[in-house]
Amino acid sequence: MIYVDADACPVKAEIEAVATRHDLGVAMVSNGGLRPSSNPLVAMIYVDQGADEADMWIADRCTSGDVVVTGDIPLAARAVSAGARVVKPNGEVLTQTNVGAALASRDLMADLRAADPFRQGGGKPFGKADRARFRDALERVVRQAKG
Repeated sequence: MIYVDADACPVKAEIEAVATRHDLGVAMVSNGGLRPSSNPLVAMIYVDQGADEADMWIADRCTSGDVVVTGDIPLAARAVSAGARVVKPNGEVLTQTNVGAALASRDLMADLRAADPFRQGGGKPFGKADRARFRDALERVVRQAKG
């Protein structure tokens, strides 16, 4: 099963394509507002409104052999500890060996942002190369999970 933290996920089409190729179920978990998929492998799961409702739903269900797609590092840490494989939308794979560092980096960046309320800017735009990198990483992780 592929669990997707779907509210702000930019790679839903890529997930659906890989899942279809491998005949894997997908749970697109969100607070609502997503267009349903016509793909019979994709289940749309709508949880209550709230910052971490989708994350908690996924964390409570994912197990060894599952794949979780999320950019949320605390959810990724919970999924990894449950034995799931985690891929961020940018194609980065989080594992037991690197999820702790990702969590520490996230906390440091939150502290830096809080210390400078006038800080402007955001990330770079999400492009074709990012989508390709994600698709390749998801394909690799799905094969490992099935293997």
